[in-house]
Amino acid sequence: MAKTLIAFFSRADENYFGGAMRYIEVGNTEIVANKIKDKIDADIFKIEMKKPYAKDYNTCIEEAKMHKRENARPELISKLDSINEYDTIILAYPNYWGTMPMAVFTFLEAFDFSGKTILPLCTNEGSGMGSSEKDISKLCPNAKLERGLALNGSSVASCDGQVETWLKENGLV
Repeated sequence: MAKTLIAFFSRADENYFGGAMRYIEVGNTEIVANKIKDKIDADIFKIEMKKPYAKDYNTCIEEAKMHKRENARPELISKLDSINEYDTIILAYPNYWGTMPMAVFTFLEAFDFSGKTILPLCTNEGSGMGSSEKDISKLCPNAKLERGLALNGSSVASCDGQVETWLKENGLV
């Protein structure tokens, strides 16, 4: 029986919402990951850094920019023992400097995704998927990468229709 994993990186604290800063207790990507979990039978795993980004938005984006510039692989709090039991991985993340947060690179490099289907989902405030799909295909060359879903982060509360359509297109509902 096919099994699905939702692996996501999300950040709460101070976030950018269409021109203004706002403090949130649950990150936009985590909200979407939980919406998906409510719609399909899947396991869920949160990708978390041992040394999280700062709570302040401007400091956070500088830290993320430095990580990207240095091609860093931040250490994660935990990792899955294996992804062997999964056929499909929904990989959800915010757009950080035109791609995924570097912690997602750490996660992807920890496993062999050969023969797996990866469905990328990227929350953003207007920058779309950036180069994340290209980066995933480089990191996971033997995986089947499906078309990603870009969602406006500040509108995730009302993204159910888009998510449902995307899941249907990919045979998950």
